[in-house]
Amino acid sequence: MGGAAVEISAVIPCLNEIENAEGIAAAVGRELQRLCASYEIIFIDNGSTDGTIEAIKAMCASDPRIKLIANNQNYGQLRSPAHGIYQASGAAVIGLCADFQDPPEMIPEFVSRWRKGTKIVMGVRRSEKSSAFLRFIRAVGYGFFARFADYRVIPNATGFGLYDRAVVDALKGWRDPEPFFRGMLVESGFSLETIEFDRPQRAGGKTKNNVWTLVSVALSGLASSSKRLLRAPLMISVVAGCVGALLILAAAIRAAFGAETWSMFYVGLATVAFAVIMFFLGLIGEQVRLLALIARNAPLVIEKERINFPPVEK
Repeated sequence: MGGAAVEISAVIPCLNEIENAEGIAAAVGRELQRLCASYEIIFIDNGSTDGTIEAIKAMCASDPRIKLIANNQNYGQLRSPAHGIYQASGAAVIGLCADFQDPPEMIPEFVSRWRKGTKIVMGVRRSEKSSAFLRFIRAVGYGFFARFADYRVIPNATGFGLYDRAVVDALKGWRDPEPFFRGMLVESGFSLETIEFDRPQRAGGKTKNNVWTLVSVALSGLASSSKRLLRAPLMISVVAGCVGALLILAAAIRAAFGAETWSMFYVGLATVAFAVIMFFLGLIGEQVRLLALIARNAPLVIEKERINFPPVEK
């Protein structure tokens, strides 16, 4: 790169993506080479065990524009990608997944809108190819955000997009211990445009997402933290709410056939009330954990090594 300033950085989080790492690097590189004179591709690996790190190291050895940050363990879906974005040096930073579900072919349109002055350009899926249950979970989550969150969250936006240097620097300065990055982008108030796209099937390997990871990300985004015992009241509230709703439904059905149901109805109502109390106690616990993390001043990740980055000034 001859020491030229990096215009565009592409940051690709990965975990056990041996089947996709070389392909996504080649595809992103082709798009960026046509668009700018100087770019970098940063892989941030979140504890792969399948040879992904070795494959990326081989690419780093043959192309200094490809860089690697290898975490010493899995830091989750919020902390690791944000850390990678904060290490990028480009005037614009593009975040995308390694499995081709974020199509590299959209990069030229992202860059075009950025060069016209838009600070944030986000890709938004038109539809999600997943089970009806997962779609239901997402719909509930987005509905909850829309009603209770302090800022707007764009449905079906996963963080795939382009962010101006000013945006990245501003969010990095927030020092959020569990950065819900796509929500922070909206909260920042910078100019934002969205581009819809049809999300393709995963190119290879297995997805790391399931119902529980999606619920975890949603809860962390809402309360900015929370896990383990501090999240126990939330789990209890879900179980109690379901039990209470079933009791009320059973009471209504029995009443339709003339049976006495008031005792069952009151028990169901009390169980639902208990669930509501436990839910808000759980959210308080999530906020307590956030305050504890801030007090510790813990880093987003601890790196094991990095390749093709300039020496860190001490």
